[in-house]
Amino acid sequence: MKCPFCGHIDDKVIDSRAGKDNEVIRRRRECLGCERRFTSYERVDEVLPMVIKKDNSREPFDRDKIMRGLDTALKKRPVDVATRENVVNTIERQIIATGHKEIPSSQIGEELMNCLRDIDKVAFVRFASVYREFEDVTEFMDELRTLLRAK
Repeated sequence: MKCPFCGHIDDKVIDSRAGKDNEVIRRRRECLGCERRFTSYERVDEVLPMVIKKDNSREPFDRDKIMRGLDTALKKRPVDVATRENVVNTIERQIIATGHKEIPSSQIGEELMNCLRDIDKVAFVRFASVYREFEDVTEFMDELRTLLRAK
């Protein structure tokens, strides 16, 4: 592991702990060059599917892209970072569990909307208004009525 401070490549592990969900290992390290300490995180590198976009182009699955969409929908909303991370982890696990080599982006969007519906209604409406590309106010109001009936 390369030291983020001095660039030295030798270090020693001081402490290792499993993350809350046991999917990440946190390692506290000490550089053998400058003796400064830093933390690294290890995660199993899953074989993730390609995402088929609306225009039929393909790109590798990117959990950071889901997190950015989630953060945009939840901007200025009272939802903590741990909850956001759990949503992304849940979606990623569901996608891996399918075992498919390719997955449509629409499936990811629907999963994200389902999660948002459960954690924050305002964020759900924000995301749905962009994701579903409503043509007019009537379509938007229909979605709001559906959401209100589900209460």
